[in-house]
Amino acid sequence: MQEGRKIRVLAAKPGLDGHDRGIKVICAALRDAGMEVIYTGLRQTPEQIVAAALQEDADVIAMSCLSGAHNYLFPRVMEILKEKGVEDILVLGGGIIPDEDIPGLKAAGIAEIFRPGTDTNDIVNYIREHVKRH
Repeated sequence: MQEGRKIRVLAAKPGLDGHDRGIKVICAALRDAGMEVIYTGLRQTPEQIVAAALQEDADVIAMSCLSGAHNYLFPRVMEILKEKGVEDILVLGGGIIPDEDIPGLKAAGIAEIFRPGTDTNDIVNYIREHVKRH
């Protein structure tokens, strides 16, 4: 990441999930913390999310899923990033994700999972500590 450039976060709602209040709260908190946030909107495919992240030169992809399709959608984003040789984007997940699904998502390359009730400052701090500088 160039010195002085804001951390760029691409926020996305993959799949058919139509509930976006939570991700909008996260977007506002990240902006308030000085990050540049690009929100792609609802019903994005993994392919659209990766394409937008590359186009926007994102440092972070933050996905929210409440529909239960996270075990497919989140790893699929990681597969596409790997296919494209992208290794320097921090990928985060959030939403209604059962405890038993978290190890598999992390094994697929999702850096961290944030669930309802997470303090937005914790998310801001996690990004600042873990974003890869490219």
